Amino acid sequence: MRVRVLGVGMGAHHVTAEVAEALRTCDYVIAAAKSADDDLLAARRTIADAYGLEVVAVPDPERDRVSTGSTNEDAAYQRAVADWHEARVAAYETVLRERGGTAAFLVWGDPSLYDSTIRIVERLGVDYDVLPGISAPQLLAARHRIVLHGVGMAVHVTTARRLRDDIAAGQTNLCVMLGARLDLDGLDDWSIWWGANLGTVDEVLVAGRVGDVLGAIEAARATAKETAGWVMDVYLLRAPA
Repeated sequence: MRVRVLGVGMGAHHVTAEVAEALRTCDYVIAAAKSADDDLLAARRTIADAYGLEVVAVPDPERDRVSTGSTNEDAAYQRAVADWHEARVAAYETVLRERGGTAAFLVWGDPSLYDSTIRIVERLGVDYDVLPGISAPQLLAARHRIVLHGVGMAVHVTTARRLRDDIAAGQTNLCVMLGARLDLDGLDDWSIWWGANLGTVDEVLVAGRVGDVLGAIEAARATAKETAGWVMDVYLLRAPA
């Protein structure tokens, strides 16, 4: 048995030549099915169909949605994620034992950023490799025609859940992912470059001073969710000079 972890950006148009070649070596695709009308599963099917690959859809185990904020809540979140990963490992092991061969996992964006596929595959105990894809921060920078950091400076990649703690710790240039909601109160003078559903036909962009564009972002976010049925957004947040 072999597993190939392949970054596919935001769909078939982002499949690199390297990933395309890898897909030609695979026997089937394993994909989590989160619901009956899972748009991301449908996108994976489109990619798999282009290479003549069957998609083995595995019902995604339920995850305990734990709120965070205190140390105890953060610990509970880590436990909930660990339990979820354990259930995924068991489900994927069953498929691999039954089918053997070479299986592909098609990772949205790039496997290196806020994705657990590599961690899960490591625990499967099979031979595997990883190929990169186009990431959300890359798309955000390209769409807004910006560099994510100043000359010789750093960019801090984080999640919306950690945003306030990171700002309190002194971070002033942050690329924020995994945002269930926008929490930008008190940051009116910061600059933001925001995008949702990047790389899709429903892509939407907003940029400006937070105090000036927050309403426009919230409205665009709601429209994107209504149009596509889901929202994946990412933004660069920078403190005033």
